Amino acid sequence: MSDPTDRRIVVLLSGRGSNYQALRRAEEAGWLGGEIAAVISDRVQAAGLELARADGIDTVCVARNRYPDREAFEHALAVAIGGYRPRWIALAGFMRVLSPGFVRDHAGRMVNIHPSLLPRHRGLDTHQRVLDAGEREHGASVHFVTPELDGGPVISQVRMTVAPDDSPSALAERLLPLEHRLLPATMALLLHTPVEARDETISIQNQTLARPLELGPDLSDDGRLLGDGGRD
Repeated sequence: MSDPTDRRIVVLLSGRGSNYQALRRAEEAGWLGGEIAAVISDRVQAAGLELARADGIDTVCVARNRYPDREAFEHALAVAIGGYRPRWIALAGFMRVLSPGFVRDHAGRMVNIHPSLLPRHRGLDTHQRVLDAGEREHGASVHFVTPELDGGPVISQVRMTVAPDDSPSALAERLLPLEHRLLPATMALLLHTPVEARDETISIQNQTLARPLELGPDLSDDGRLLGDGGRD
């Protein structure tokens, strides 16, 4: 019999929780392949906590301002996560930079969704930076979390075209529904298929990815691999 903790996900968020909702819809539809054990936030007023409570999901607030320093905050966060014994930790709009020590303690089981085609545009203000750079393509990425900010190996991406008259807000509005497809699809893949970060690369079923999986050509909306899945 498989260990049920292999199917548990803890979601970390700081804001409205729309990516949590996308994961929850996938769970309710029956194809996620796991269960959201808890939603944890660093902000008392995070709307995502209320959404999770309404869904009957356990919620925990580990508010940064309640702790004297980063070390104490991260210790409390680690205890909160550890109580649920999750297989995966999904950062879904979690706006706190985690220390290298915390990241190392959770290495290989913590992923983040970021609104850019990594490695381009790590950090904040990605939509404006895409426009400033004159780029014609934008997107989102799901990657393993490493000590380098938004620098971990990229598992999957979704792409969209930048229109000549796009604004940062227009890009954000059009990208968000794609994020809501990408994160659940990637989590379903992680829950169904052996996926590992090896140095700076991704290995799926012991085969190295030549490039990140792309939603649509390589990865279906329910987490199934399509074609060769971008593998060598």
